[in-house]
Amino acid sequence: MISRLVFGVVGTLWLTATAAQPCGTAPVQVQVLGSGGPELAGKRASSSYLVWIGGKPRVLVDIGGGAALRFGESGATVSDLDVILFTHLHVDHTADLPALIKSSFFEDRQRPLPIYGPGGNKFMPSTVSFVRSIFDSTRGAYRYLGDFLSPMTSNTYKLQPRDVGEVRDKIRVPRKTGDKIWPVFANSRLKATAASVAHGSIPALAWRIETEGKRIVFSGDTNGDSGYLKQLAAEADLLIAHNAVAEGASGVERNLHMPPSVIGRIAHEAHVKQLVLSHRMLRTLGHESETMDSVRKLYAGPVSFADDLDCFTP
Repeated sequence: MISRLVFGVVGTLWLTATAAQPCGTAPVQVQVLGSGGPELAGKRASSSYLVWIGGKPRVLVDIGGGAALRFGESGATVSDLDVILFTHLHVDHTADLPALIKSSFFEDRQRPLPIYGPGGNKFMPSTVSFVRSIFDSTRGAYRYLGDFLSPMTSNTYKLQPRDVGEVRDKIRVPRKTGDKIWPVFANSRLKATAASVAHGSIPALAWRIETEGKRIVFSGDTNGDSGYLKQLAAEADLLIAHNAVAEGASGVERNLHMPPSVIGRIAHEAHVKQLVLSHRMLRTLGHESETMDSVRKLYAGPVSFADDLDCFTP
């Protein structure tokens, strides 16, 4: 009797721990799959976000380590995704892409899956090169998954990686100049726009999703210096900004990330309606009061600190 009771309790706890945790019934919801950075000691999945539209997961922004598990816990399926968007290709934003795609093999997706992210430079491959380096059937790290890219097979849907950024009209023609804000993807449900942002020497993008009359902006990792994030976030209903460094940060970490005062300034100047702080690293965890004080010096709107699987309504 005791062993049966223990088994029943354990079984109940297991079911509770693994039950799907979808967002609510609002027409548009943003779910934080990964609220942490690259540190495993933070006990958070790395950066990843889902945009739910009409109760379906339609946009995936980044998929860092641990986020594939959170994707499953959210109740989402790859079959429902319209697009995957990468802010940049650091490991804590991309590591779980192979796990996610392998999992989708057991679903019934038929349509192609577009993947957009930044172009490359001497420090990073382009998004197209990155995806091919994983899935190419001849040279890819996981070449056994090459059917997801190969046009010669028809037993699964196809990934469609695309680079975002300045383009050449013709070979040997100088690159276009002007604002580095680009319309990237659109369908009947949503529109996605990207902006170039500064993240040290790493090509990086911020993203704006417009759907159902709502505007959602993801800063990605940036030091906030380019000015394009403020343009992209203008009148946003929700800005998810990365709180990876504390106020007063200097050196390499400040070159990569914006401190709370910069987040607050951008949110204020862009007239953002709601601010969520994510990408919470060990150097900022436990310092929420100081972070809030710095943000509040300029921004007076609602501010939340993100945890894994939290949902926010823009």
